[in-house]
Parts: sequence; C-alpha cells; structure tokens
Amino acid sequence: MEINVQAGDISGVRADAIIVSLFEGAGPPSGATKVVDDALDGLITRLIQAREITGELYQVTVLHTFGRLPADRVTVVGLGKQEGFVLDRVRGVIAEALRALQKMGLQRVASVLHGAGQGGLHPEAVAQALAEGALLGLYAFDKYSTKKPEPQIQELSLVAFDPAVLEPVSRGLSRGKVMAQATNLARDLINEPANYLTPSEWARQAERLAQADGLECQVLDQEQMHEMGMGALLGVAQGSAQPPKLIVLRYRGDERGRKPALGLVGKGITFDSGGLSLKPREAMDAMKGDMAGGAAVMAAMGAIAQLQLPLNVTAIVPATENMPGGRALKLGDILRAMSGKTIEILSTDAEGRLVLADALCYARKLGLSPLVDVATLTGACSIALGPVYAGAFGNNQELIDRLLKAGEEAGEHFWAMPMHPDYKELIKSDVADMKNVGGRAGGAITAAHFLANFVDDTPWVHLDIAGSSFSDKDKTYNPKGGRGMAVRTLINLARSLADD
Repeated sequence: MEINVQAGDISGVRADAIIVSLFEGAGPPSGATKVVDDALDGLITRLIQAREITGELYQVTVLHTFGRLPADRVTVVGLGKQEGFVLDRVRGVIAEALRALQKMGLQRVASVLHGAGQGGLHPEAVAQALAEGALLGLYAFDKYSTKKPEPQIQELSLVAFDPAVLEPVSRGLSRGKVMAQATNLARDLINEPANYLTPSEWARQAERLAQADGLECQVLDQEQMHEMGMGALLGVAQGSAQPPKLIVLRYRGDERGRKPALGLVGKGITFDSGGLSLKPREAMDAMKGDMAGGAAVMAAMGAIAQLQLPLNVTAIVPATENMPGGRALKLGDILRAMSGKTIEILSTDAEGRLVLADALCYARKLGLSPLVDVATLTGACSIALGPVYAGAFGNNQELIDRLLKAGEEAGEHFWAMPMHPDYKELIKSDVADMKNVGGRAGGAITAAHFLANFVDDTPWVHLDIAGSSFSDKDKTYNPKGGRGMAVRTLINLARSLADD
C-alpha cells in the first residue's frame, strides 16, 4: 500500500472513501467532521442524535455520499473518550477503519490526522502513528495459501488542512513506514513454518537484510562456536539435525564511538519441542514462534540502519532448534558456557536461557553496552502478566525506565519485574555453578537471575515477551499471529540513546 501526504480539505478529496472521526460524548461534529457533515446535509448529526453513531472507541460507520462529495463514501470512526486520548488509539483507529473498508473491496482511501486538533497530539506523531497503524493493521501472512487473495487497499492519503504542517507530517509518515515495515518483517519470520525457517535459512535472510540496508553480517557456524567454548548453545543444538548458527548484524552509525555501542540479543529457537522434557501436543504447534525475540532484534536493526541513527548497534541471534534426537541433552547433564560457568540441566525445555547465556557472553566479549535481550522465555511470565504486558528485568534502573518509556511510545507495554537477590537461591546447584531452572515459583524471575550471571555489571535489560508475542485473534493493528513485539520499542530505545 502506498501512503502519501497532501494538503487541503478532506471534503474535497476524490477517493473511494474518506475517514473522519468523532470523540465519544463530544456533542455535534466539529472540525473536518463538521465540514463533511454539512456537505451531507447534517446526516452525521442526525445519526448521532439517533445514537447510531456514538464515537465509541473503534466504532466504524460507513455512509454513502450519493454524489454530495467527490468521495463515494464517508467513514466515521470513534476515538473514544477525549480524556486520556493517547497516540496508540490513532494506530488502532486507522487499522479498524481500513480493515472495514478493505472488506468492502475499496482501494483508494483518504484520512484526516485524527487527534492532531482536538486530541492535542502533534501532527508529526499522528502521521507516524497513522502509517504504523495502517501497515500493521492490514498485515496478512498468506504466503502459503492457494486461495485467490482479496482486493487490497492500494493507496492511503493523509490529508493535512494546514499546509504549514506538511513537512513534519511527511517526516512522521516516513518514520512510521520504516517502523511498521520492520515489525511486519518480524511477523513474517515468526509466522514462517519451522520446516522453512531453519537456522541456516534464517542466516541467509539476515545476509540479504544486511545487503539491502547497509549492515555488516557475520554468521558463526558450529565449529566456530565450539572454538569459543559456547557449550550452552551447542548443548541445546545437539539434539537437532539442523546445524546452529550465531547471526551477528552490525550497524555503524557513530564511527567516532561517542555514543553507546548498544547490544541487542534475541532468542532464536526456530522450533522448540521441549527436547526430552517434551512439550504437550497442544502447546507445541505454536513453537515455530519461539524465535520471536531474535526476529525482533533482527528487524529492528534494518530500521535503525534505514533511519541512519548516529550510534553503533550490534544484534546477536543464537539460532537453533531444540529437538529430542539421539544426541539430545539429558536431565542431569552439565554444560559449560562461554564464560566458563557450569550449568546443571534439570529441564531441557528451559533451553532459551542457555542459548542466551552464550550470546550474552559473546556480546560482552565484543564490548557492547548497554545490553537488551528479548526472548519468549517463560510460561511463568505469561501467567503473571497475560497477553498485554511483557516483563522487563534488569540491573540498571535508568536503562529500565528508558526502555519502559520507549515501549509506551510504541504502544508496546512492559512491566518492571523484581530482581530481589533472594531469588538467586532457587537456581543454586549442588554439582555445578547453577541450575537452569529454579522451580515453578517465580519462574520468570529465576530465569532472569540465570541470565544475570552472564552480564555481570554491564547495564542490561531482559524482556520476557512470552505472553505478548502472539495474537490469537485480530485486534486493532495486531492481526492474528506473530505480533512483532518489541521491534518498535527497540527502535525507539536506539533513537533515545542516539539523542543523548
């Protein structure tokens, strides 16, 4: 879909449909909605009085103009209550409206900048949110379907009444497109079946991304990992016929090194059977998405390069399957990580922290700081926070706060979780430096403490996105399937660090 910006009055735009909006309980139409209402001889006002249009959040009403406007249809979308109106609603509003119009087979649509007037939001931020909501909301993974695709919306025009805001609106649109396309790339990776997205294929896709966006790409193979002593990652990989890959992407936007060398680490389990601690059948079909953290950091890297941010960033993705083959890890085995620390294996289904351990060690070897890792790590975090919030754990409050703010700006929600030192006792081992699980109680926290053993005093945040990485139904700008959780948060974090 092409998205463009134009100045003018929305009522004069020729399109299959134009989109205006209304706050709930705000009274008669105002602004652009009033102009359109007047052209329709007060039809919107009459429908408000009849309670058929209420302005309730995400309510979509499509009206035919019958030649009274250049556009064939007017779409009135509800913004909800004006109090507490936030930017994330803009994403949801445009997504819901466009999905409704696409189902009608329409192709050319124009929209006002919802919330840039009465909502008090800056036009640049609104344009970015509209671009994100449009591209994210109309995303579909139909690569393997042989059905004839439905007609798609081809063009969205963002109409600014004031020509003076065209420049900031264009900036916001450009940034929003980059961030949404990065998120959709992550979604594509997450939704791919595991028989296609093997570690080797993922490495090839990383190389293509690097070539397209001007990144450096290095792929370490099994022998190189062995030479570096990555016993934790290799221990997970040994049960699979697919060879593991350590994918490293580098962006150099600050050649003088004046800004932090940000390190992004993403869990890359392309299929997680649980190993010998086999998952139940009902839980296993979604395990092609156990690499959502790796997809997030890889996709974010492409966007960071496209935005030409003035800082250095390196992403590391330990990619492997976790399978119950004849050489698979056994309970009671002891692995030695790259740092030299030893790990007693009490569950082969707690494999994500093992591959992250070596990846974090490698990040520290490269001198990266601060570090952020992203992982669908624990069912415990999903139980604790459900599908809306992801857990944020770390050793540096300033970095945690910065990341939480980056997430709120992206409409991605993270909750700071405790890292009390008493939880360390739960992963103490009698025969090794630590156990890879600490029991059911506080499972997400003990997993974070496990990872903390491999970052020492490097500023670090761990994001457990297990509960929020997947949507089980279409909801605003998150269609069913992989969400691409944390991609836009990581981009916002990089922007924040670049602005320091």
